[in-house]
Amino acid sequence: MSPLPTQLRDRWLNRSEPAVGSGTLYWHVLLARYPEAWQAAAAAQAALANFPGFHMTPPSWIHMTVFLAGPADGFTREQMAEMVKVAAEELRETKPIEVDLGRVLYHPEAVMLAVEPVDKLRPIRAAARRATAVAIGEEPPSEEPTSAWTPHMTVSYSTADQPAGPVIAALGRSVPTRRIAIDALNLVVQWGPERLWDWETVGTVEL
Repeated sequence: MSPLPTQLRDRWLNRSEPAVGSGTLYWHVLLARYPEAWQAAAAAQAALANFPGFHMTPPSWIHMTVFLAGPADGFTREQMAEMVKVAAEELRETKPIEVDLGRVLYHPEAVMLAVEPVDKLRPIRAAARRATAVAIGEEPPSEEPTSAWTPHMTVSYSTADQPAGPVIAALGRSVPTRRIAIDALNLVVQWGPERLWDWETVGTVEL
């Protein structure tokens, strides 16, 4: 997500998305349960509200994506339950993880807040990857490069072509930092197109 983009573009213009009734299975940390998280999101969204061409993440669905498991029709409900069970076993000794939200990340298709430090979050990423592999009968994944994942909370998606410079100047590189203690990992089916926000939480792993 570096260097800073010079131009924003429509995220969904040429993006293939699931049809209504089809879904995608994700491991997320659902952040609406933490008041500090939606306060941080609201601070960023207030600056973006002065510009056209943004689709704001609803407060109820602010999240940090941990791992994309795959199309929902590739998993039975029994496999989803097994994924939650395995992840819970992997994380049974993991305490709530204190992280900070504040640093702004810019992408041509989205504006995000970094969730830091990333090293503290690697155990939940590893648990999600391993649980998914076990449930579908694959070999446990090897350790991934540190650059493979940038934990973030998307506050808005770009829906139009426009220069990035004025947006970056208005929002800046950070909002007031909020600290939260992540204490749950969620398995979620996102039904239909992304912008519908038709989400079903199928399992929760408490830390």
